[in-house]
Amino acid sequence: MAEVLRFERLLDAPVATVWEWLVDSEKRGRWFAAGPMEQRVGGALELIFDHDNLSDEDVPYPPDYARYKGVRAHEKVVRIDPPHLLAFTFEGDRNGVAEFTLTPEGDRTRLVLTHSGLAEAARTGTAGGWISHLAVLQTRLAGRGVPDFWALHRASEAAAARGDLQGP
Repeated sequence: MAEVLRFERLLDAPVATVWEWLVDSEKRGRWFAAGPMEQRVGGALELIFDHDNLSDEDVPYPPDYARYKGVRAHEKVVRIDPPHLLAFTFEGDRNGVAEFTLTPEGDRTRLVLTHSGLAEAARTGTAGGWISHLAVLQTRLAGRGVPDFWALHRASEAAAARGDLQGP
């Protein structure tokens, strides 16, 4: 049975700014994964994972995650309505679709991430990953730094294992 994860965050930036952090390779690489994106339905999206870019301090990859350094995922944009909606395949559609919706709330943005079609076995690990990556996005948009992504990620994985999608 396919799983659905839903995350909601109120971000300290207007919709247009948050949109740029979703679609601009350099900005996306500071909270999730860099890579070019064709901003159209059916467009290619390459995600290049290098978590060295997520910590402000020099923090080495934990040995159990080192195999993911530099991994490239080739995804497709499945829905897009700038600057309010972006959805793309995840792991080449083997692990569902990640959909971001952005709604203005004054000078802030409500971001809702729905990851649908997720393999049940991948639920906790994927949830922990999204919790930590969204925390980095939230922190960067608030103008603060992220000293140690991996400490945040460990805490996020523990939260996901408890079923807490808000995170640490």
